[in-house]
Amino acid sequence: MIMMLKIFFFLLLLIPLCLKKKMFWVVQMSMFLLMFFFINMMIDIMNFCNLSYMMGYDIISFGLILLSIWICSLMMMASEKLYKYNFYVNFFTFNVIFLLIMLILTFSTMNLFMFYMFFESSLIPTLMLIIGWGYQPERIQAGVYLLFYTLFVSLPMLLGIFFIFNEYNCMIMYFLKFLNLNLYILYFSMVMAFLVKMPMYFTHLWLPKAHVEAPVSGSMILAGIMLKLGGYGLLRVLIFMQKMSLKMNFLWVIISLMGGLFISLKCLCQIDMKSLIAYSSVAHMGMVIGGIMTMNYWGYMGAYVLMIGHGLCSSGLFCLANINYERLHSRSLILNKGMMNFMPSMSLWWFLLLSSSMAAPPSMNLIGEISLINSMVSWSYLTMFTLMMLTFFSASYSLYLYSYTQHGKYNISLYSFYMGLSREFLLLMLHWLPLNIMILKIDYFMIWF
Repeated sequence: MIMMLKIFFFLLLLIPLCLKKKMFWVVQMSMFLLMFFFINMMIDIMNFCNLSYMMGYDIISFGLILLSIWICSLMMMASEKLYKYNFYVNFFTFNVIFLLIMLILTFSTMNLFMFYMFFESSLIPTLMLIIGWGYQPERIQAGVYLLFYTLFVSLPMLLGIFFIFNEYNCMIMYFLKFLNLNLYILYFSMVMAFLVKMPMYFTHLWLPKAHVEAPVSGSMILAGIMLKLGGYGLLRVLIFMQKMSLKMNFLWVIISLMGGLFISLKCLCQIDMKSLIAYSSVAHMGMVIGGIMTMNYWGYMGAYVLMIGHGLCSSGLFCLANINYERLHSRSLILNKGMMNFMPSMSLWWFLLLSSSMAAPPSMNLIGEISLINSMVSWSYLTMFTLMMLTFFSASYSLYLYSYTQHGKYNISLYSFYMGLSREFLLLMLHWLPLNIMILKIDYFMIWF
């Protein structure tokens, strides 16, 4: 209990600092400090630990809480422009801390209803980031898409949670896993909320809109953490609906794999950098959904590894797109050409992060994709062809983005230009290093199931 209170008091005491002037970097460094406190808090890696008041975490929650703290710290580092121009920077800092508190509560609660509450509450600060600090007037429409897609499927999930409580008088996830619920309507009401959040193909239309209109911090948190809430929810919920899952999961595997393939082809047609990276997230999450829905060990482990790997990789790519946008004031691939001539050091980071995105060694994405391919091929040999095409086109759009941005004849208006800043290189290194170093301790990701 004391361990969990440490984290919450630390974050609550950061809120008064948000309201003071010129405390932006103090708050950011404090969040990095919190990260290192939290790393030392894992006691029993196999079971739920630090239990108190229906809060606690196991290895899945632990990894995703670490990712949340890390991405929120990097969001503040990426948003230095707000501090420079003093654009509501205190409210922005408060928003980030409030969002982090909601995410930690979501991942550490063991009560299904409290999970729903915090799961939906994390939407509010994200919406405020998009509407408050977005670039174009269309951000209002993007915010409405995000809100209504998510809320439309969340209400059936709330009714499903009340039904479970009414029937079994229990809402603790750890005890619910001993049940085996066998109701179609309950299954669909619980699962659809998470599939829209992932997002699955057919329910993905809110994601590219939200990413394109969001500021860099909004894109980072959306790609890094918000999509992972859906995967985390599926990992928790499918355990107590195993009979229904074995009957119905083939449907989601087919939709997610075929959808991932179509989205990969759509990526090759994009001319907006942020839109391309957003669609690539849908393709990656399609593989994660397919892996989880096979309901086997390799699928669960691969989904968890790929979620964490994609969170770091995709967030880093949005940072790179923003670095270009701050200089050229355009996200178009037609204007973002020949960047190797102007920022040769930055093209190294483009290559490193895009190679990680297409699952090149030694990134975590490689282990994740191998595990997911293993799980889906063992589930059915018919998935093999789709997976081959999906991984091929994943590499294709990554190389397409790299070659278009770095090579070619540069835009003539770029004669007045400044190079990459040390803050930007540090930001990219802090995305890339954990993504590739954690492969050395990949055994931690394999022992939780």
